[in-house]
Amino acid sequence: METEKNYGGLDIFKMIAAFLVVAIHTSPLASFSAAADFFLTRELARLAVPFFFMVTGYFVLSDRLWGEGKDLRPIWRYLRKTVLLYAAAIILYLPIGIYAGHYKDLTPFRAIKMLLFDGTFYHLWYFPALILGILILCLLARFCSLKAGLAVSAVLYVIGLFGDSYFGLIADVPGISKAYEMGFVLFSYTRNGLFLAPLFLAMGAWLKRKGGKRAPVFNAVGFVVTFALMTLEGFVLRYFDLQRHDSMYFLLPACMFFLYRLVLSWNRKSVGALRTISTWIYVLHPAMIVAVRGAAKVLPGKAAALLVDNSLIHYLAVSVCSLAAALAVAVALARLRRPAFERDRAWIELDMAALEHNVRTLQGLLPESCRLMPAVKAEGYGHGAVLISRELNRLGVKAFCVATVREGIQLRRAGIKGEILVLGYTHPRQFDLLRRYRLIQAVVDMNFAEELRKYGKKLRVHIAVDTGMHRIGIESGRVDEICQIFTWKNLKVEGMFTHLCVSDSEEEKKIAFTKAQGEAFFRLIEELKQRGYECPKKHLVASNGVLNYPEFAGDYARVGIALYGVRSAEEDMMRADVALKPVLSLKARVASVRELKPGEGAGYGLAFVAKRPAKLATVTIGYADGLSRLLSNGRGHVLIRGCRAPIAGRVCMDQTLVDVTGIADVQPGDIAVFIGRSGSEVLTAYDMAEAAGTITNEIFTSLGARLARTVKPASSSAKRADAATK
Repeated sequence: METEKNYGGLDIFKMIAAFLVVAIHTSPLASFSAAADFFLTRELARLAVPFFFMVTGYFVLSDRLWGEGKDLRPIWRYLRKTVLLYAAAIILYLPIGIYAGHYKDLTPFRAIKMLLFDGTFYHLWYFPALILGILILCLLARFCSLKAGLAVSAVLYVIGLFGDSYFGLIADVPGISKAYEMGFVLFSYTRNGLFLAPLFLAMGAWLKRKGGKRAPVFNAVGFVVTFALMTLEGFVLRYFDLQRHDSMYFLLPACMFFLYRLVLSWNRKSVGALRTISTWIYVLHPAMIVAVRGAAKVLPGKAAALLVDNSLIHYLAVSVCSLAAALAVAVALARLRRPAFERDRAWIELDMAALEHNVRTLQGLLPESCRLMPAVKAEGYGHGAVLISRELNRLGVKAFCVATVREGIQLRRAGIKGEILVLGYTHPRQFDLLRRYRLIQAVVDMNFAEELRKYGKKLRVHIAVDTGMHRIGIESGRVDEICQIFTWKNLKVEGMFTHLCVSDSEEEKKIAFTKAQGEAFFRLIEELKQRGYECPKKHLVASNGVLNYPEFAGDYARVGIALYGVRSAEEDMMRADVALKPVLSLKARVASVRELKPGEGAGYGLAFVAKRPAKLATVTIGYADGLSRLLSNGRGHVLIRGCRAPIAGRVCMDQTLVDVTGIADVQPGDIAVFIGRSGSEVLTAYDMAEAAGTITNEIFTSLGARLARTVKPASSSAKRADAATK
């Protein structure tokens, strides 16, 4: 069973690494043994910062610099955020630095040196190193492969070694020592963005793309051996007093290689909060050192001595304070990021437990060899393509289909993993985007196939086959032309598909037509096989096909409306012997309540006229949000305080009047439910579709972009991987 990679191990080790950095600056074992403290702070803790760099290379740089299509925009956004964090840290530590005399005799040259290499406070060197290291790799990626970039970075690292732990070997060598001394005018240490950062950033990128898989035992043994040798290396260098600084060792890259792969094998659920907390522990811990030492000055003598003079207690106190401060910052940032308007006007509420149920149910109807390929086109049928796709990724779904290149790009930019098939036409001017964002293109007809061939560069494609719908695809009988596509070197044919256009019908004639479509498709596959052309992936069924023709399941099932817990019409669901759960609820707020006298009109055209004393509620949703005007004048209904109320007059662009006469105590701020439950009453998408004279697909896909999409988390405690497609 193929499941999405969980990176909880990386999140956990980032926390461990953050506390190792705290150890570097507090020397926890200094009160007990100089050798033990050297091992902890100058050997073990030296794994921390390279690990941070490798995580960045793994997630930020790998695919964007050395993937099929380079996309630097996410990297620039990451750099912008890093610069802002660095600027905030500079401001935070400015008073402490001034108090400590850190900026005494500051010259413009020294200020530039601190900003670009050394950091404006002793731990802040990491941020300019990260920024410079990324820029160097961006430059290398323009001219060379990842392997070559890794080699160049290794050369820079070796140069840095002799300005760090191995400085004693070249300190008295004429010429070489002079060159290093000239370098130390510009930067105080070679553990910076020029010599240290590029290698570990590149290693992270390489492990993402080329690292392969090894058993955890192999990586554990590799780490233990290389770390033991690095420890020996460090103590030998210390014994012979060769170190100018002690951040860089020959064995450190090998040690990090095995360590990172070992941590990757910790298959734990990702915890984004740990990433934020570990970052802020790193940023804030020097301030906590100052705070703990300041607190010691006001405590009684023995307590103060214990808090400062006992190195281990001092370390623990700083660590606890750093963790508490980081948690406070993380909570504050989370509140700032949460939109205040999320449920203030009109919104869509998504039940992810229902989505999980539907994934399990639909997958259970299919053979083990068939994987779900959800249709998340049209903003995931109005639900929110990114929100739905992220949840599906967490459930183990690794294949998606969309209608347009733009929809595919939206998913990739949101970090959606797996295959993404573009089912519709793509203009040749956008073929580069297919490569850049690793999208698969449908071959919609033979003329389009020729355009793809003329492009010349490698493209991944699925061939659409017309078996009777006559919308897109190459006719199933044109076998010679389809064979020709397999011979074009720049097109990698990874699949073929057709669409069963009447698979929702129980009419005998249409059942026969659907079966004929399936037979034509598989007959074509067999003919291709006999001619020596093997089609890797095949897919015929969509939602109706999964429910009515599971025997036609190939390698993928392009589930659409059924994934979201409904069918196009209620009678379709009633015929199906399957229990799906609606994912979407549509809600809005009551903005105002007013009373009308008999004969008074309301709304555009005064389309509503009170026949008796009436009470109207103005609800904050309209046709600009996707609420159809066909629901006007009492055709549509809404639930308020658990009671059904008709729409009064015409649906407006941004607001809708509702007749709440007879519903007690309706107040501004009350929730109006258009699709979903209120008390014991339920309004379904079927109700709205029937009132508007359409199907649920149109109701959902018409829902506007300005509706906030909110998530009701899945409550199941079962492992999400159980819902993964086979």
